[in-house]
This record gives sequence, structure tokens and C-alpha cells, in this order.
Amino acid sequence: MELALVVVVVAFALGFDYTNGFHDAANAIATSVSTRALTPRAALLMAAVFNFVGALLGTQVAETIARDIVAIDDASAHRGLVIVLCGLIGAITWNLITWWFGLPSSSTHALIGGLVGVGIASGITVYWNAVVEKVVIPMVVSPLVGFGLAFALMVAVLWIFRKAAPARAFRRFRIAQTASAAAMALGHGLQDAQKTMGVIVLALVAGGYHTGNGIPLWVKLSAAAAISAGTYAGGWRIMRTLGRRIIELDPARGFVAESIAALVLYTNAFVFHAPVSTTHTITSAIMGVGATKRLSAVRWGVAKNIGFAWVLTIPAAGFVAAVMYWVISPFLV
Repeated sequence: MELALVVVVVAFALGFDYTNGFHDAANAIATSVSTRALTPRAALLMAAVFNFVGALLGTQVAETIARDIVAIDDASAHRGLVIVLCGLIGAITWNLITWWFGLPSSSTHALIGGLVGVGIASGITVYWNAVVEKVVIPMVVSPLVGFGLAFALMVAVLWIFRKAAPARAFRRFRIAQTASAAAMALGHGLQDAQKTMGVIVLALVAGGYHTGNGIPLWVKLSAAAAISAGTYAGGWRIMRTLGRRIIELDPARGFVAESIAALVLYTNAFVFHAPVSTTHTITSAIMGVGATKRLSAVRWGVAKNIGFAWVLTIPAAGFVAAVMYWVISPFLV
């Protein structure tokens, strides 16, 4: 019975990874597509490839998800697997809801919210200190840093190229956006695919099929493949929001937003081992470069709706996960 449940949980984890890919595909390519630096299909293919590569570059974020959010070893093997399954259902449900409405919410925080919600409902230990230090604080700080750095770098770019012919400068920035979009896709794989790896390891530990400290190679490859497939499937609703509805981007602003967002993702993954949201990071960077035109250039009404989805993500995914546990635990636990 445990083996069958492990297989189900792993399948749901990879399903979450797939929804993460098409939900967050816009993170890497929306700015490049909207400025015509890349065609949509070429951008999706590039993003899928670099998502796969990025997923294999490290395991620090995966280990944070697997060990620092909830204490799955507090529960029996069977109950632990049900807990992980309910957390995944909560995350997937919120991903699909926000995708339907075209809101770039965080798959990262949906997953963490699902785990925390089911952790509370089931009575296992939730590591609140780690949640605050590695989730809540980066959730607040990363968008602020992304906004501030993007604004500052864009001001510098405008000053450096103040005498350049706009057509020639934009043509060069379109070429540069190929590199910045690739860097963003690499950072997305580095951050988001690792979260699925962490959940799969959590399930393997709960089922008694993994006792070591590393991430098995098959887990890395399957998570990388799932998020790449989801990315190639695309997320057109959210792409429209990021690429056009927040602000009309030009190639220079697209390049700066992607470069700063990628930098924030790499820093959090390699230095702080924090599972930050690629969605929050790129969206705040887009707002930062947009604000250099004038504050009114940013469509703050759209930004307010996005912010509302950000705040709601952790508790909403947690609520769905908790309800799922209360509903199915009498039959499965």
C-alpha cells in the first residue's frame, strides 16, 4: 500500500512541476516576446532547455523544502504520504485558479502554503522559524530588491545611452535579451524545479524509501523534465499580464528586468538557500524599470490585483490542503 501511495504522490509532485512550468513560463520569456526580441515558440523552446539545465545546477533549495518546512518524520509512513499528497493538491489547485485568471502568483508559495496548511491540519511540527527566515522574509525582501535594483540599473542605462540612436540601441538590446531571457530561464529551473525535488524526497522519506542526505539522480532528471515540458506548453494568459498589462516594455527595459531578476534568483539559491518566487522577482523588476518612465506608466491597478494574489497565495493553498486532509484522511490514514 505504501509503495502505491508513494507512486501517487510522486506523480502528483511531477504534475505540480508541470503546472509550475506552464504557469511560470511567462517569467522567463514574457518580456522578450513582448519586445519582439524572440518569437513565442523560439522563446518557449529556449526557456524549456534552460529550465532543464538550471534544475540540475544545485540542490540547496530542494533540501530546504525537504527538511526545513514540516517534520514529516513525526507521522507514520502512510499518514506522512497522505500529508504530502494533500499539500500538493492545495498547491496545484491554487496554481490552476491563478492561471485561469491570468494572475502571476507564486508556485513556490503555493507549494509552501500547501505544506504548512496540511501540517497544521494534521498536527505535525511546522518549522515556523525556518518558514519566517527562508520564506516570509525573502517573500517581502526579494521583490523590493528586484524593484530597487531594476530602477537603479535602468536609470544608469538611460544615462549611458542618452545620446545613442534609439533604433540602433533597441536593436542591440533585443539581441542582449536573448542572453537575459536564457539567464532568467536558468534561474527559474534552479529555483522552481528544486522545489519539486524536495517534495519527492519528502515523500520518499515518509515512505521509508530514502534515508540519505542527497537528492537521487532520477528525482533530479524527472523534475527537470516535467518543468521543461510544462514550460514548453506555455502560459499565454499570464504572459499577456507580464508582457503588456503592467507596462508596455521596450527592449532595454526588458533586458534590465530579466537581468536583475536572474541575479536575485541566483543569489537566493546559492547564497541563502531560500526558495524565492521567480514570479514575484520578475514582476517587481518589470515595475521597477517601468517606474523610470514615470510612476503613472505602471498600471498600478493591475499591480494591485497581482499583489492581492501574492498575499493570498500561502493561506489559500494552505486552506485547500487542510480541507483535503480533513476530507480524505478518514479514508486513507
